[in-house]
Amino acid sequence: MTTFALIAHGSCDDILAWRYGESITVRQFLGDVRHLAAALPTGQHMLNACSDRYHFTVGLGAALLTQKISLLPPTHTPEMVRQLQTLAPDVFYLSDAPHAIALPGFVYQDAFAQGPADLDTEAPCDIPHLCGSQPVADVFTSGSTGVPLPHRKTWGALVASARAEALRLGLSSRSNRRPYSIVGTVPPQHMFGFESTVLLALQSGAALHAGHPFYPADIVSALQAVARPRLLVTTPVHLRVLLASGIELPALDLVLSATAPMPPQLAQACETRFAAPLFEIYGATETGQIASRRTAQTAEWELLPEVTLTPHDDRIWACGGHVEQEVPLNDVLEVVDKRRFLLHGRLDDLINIAGKRNSLAYLNHQLGSIPGVLDGAFFMPDDSSHATVVRLMAFVVAPGMTAAALQAALKDRIDAAFLPRPLVLLESLPRNSTGKLPRETLQALAQLQQTPAGQGGSGHAG
Repeated sequence: MTTFALIAHGSCDDILAWRYGESITVRQFLGDVRHLAAALPTGQHMLNACSDRYHFTVGLGAALLTQKISLLPPTHTPEMVRQLQTLAPDVFYLSDAPHAIALPGFVYQDAFAQGPADLDTEAPCDIPHLCGSQPVADVFTSGSTGVPLPHRKTWGALVASARAEALRLGLSSRSNRRPYSIVGTVPPQHMFGFESTVLLALQSGAALHAGHPFYPADIVSALQAVARPRLLVTTPVHLRVLLASGIELPALDLVLSATAPMPPQLAQACETRFAAPLFEIYGATETGQIASRRTAQTAEWELLPEVTLTPHDDRIWACGGHVEQEVPLNDVLEVVDKRRFLLHGRLDDLINIAGKRNSLAYLNHQLGSIPGVLDGAFFMPDDSSHATVVRLMAFVVAPGMTAAALQAALKDRIDAAFLPRPLVLLESLPRNSTGKLPRETLQALAQLQQTPAGQGGSGHAG
């Protein structure tokens, strides 16, 4: 039976987390994990809804010690909760803030109502080792292309993934560098946040920041509260807003982005502004992270160690390393060689208009490259009723620009068949906490345009 340590830190006094400007040691973390584990309800499935990243991580550790499976859905809507109850009737939620979740619940702070866990500063650190085949979490797809679906992750696969990422980014304990401090703008419940702000910290000896900063001033404050070297784990949407804010930024040593394609121009601007390398992570909920690239320097992605790609049935399948079985990818990939590939968008991104093919990813890239556009997304409504002609739409945030000017700029960049009708100007796009626009969100925006006030070739909505 192969086992893997819960954490890779070498000393009880190593810093494992930063919270409200105070450091939390390995000794305190392990004490909190055991204390919470003793207080958890008996159900085998736990919805970890903690918003504090340190609380989430303690909850994960407590679930591991008690062999509970953490459920990590993208939302906590009533429909999602019903889906969880069908999947796991014994599910309860762990939360550190008020939640209107229709499930039995346990409040994190209640386990520590009598004060923090007792710590014997003279006792040796007993780091738990867990079986590699132990189920850890059901991580759900984001719902960007339909109904969120669960995917089971084992401890061995998650550890291998985190160690491969640490090695690729130079955070591995083998590099003999000072441990990084990791600040994340993405929630720990999302696969990218789970892997790169929680598991990466645990398996590389790094220290995670407990917060979930969103606005530029909050991101700067979080970075200032942790020691260097600093890693910012974020998304293109957060980075674009951060750069546009003009706020003075503290020194960074590494930037990691995912959840949406990074325009090369934005990557280059980030590296110039931060004086630090920026890497992108490629992966999916089904596979976890499987490749990376330094976007300012290359369009090619390099696979993580031992991961391989195989073409089969007009799809590309991933396997090897931490990907425990062959998984079909939902993206259009162009294999360059055994270790490298190009990404051309999602399979369900491909659209056909008047016999011409294109991808929504390409169209979104061209839209976002127009000077003055802060955010934007194309959308192709469903062609289910056949009652009306389905037209490509676009929703754009471009203060000071008119729809006509944007249409003219797009006409210079894309075939006229793909010009959006309508093109709708908005003050902001309703992206979720990972910067994504689930299809149901875009559908709701499209339905607003079907009302009499929203009809027309181009328009503006507040």
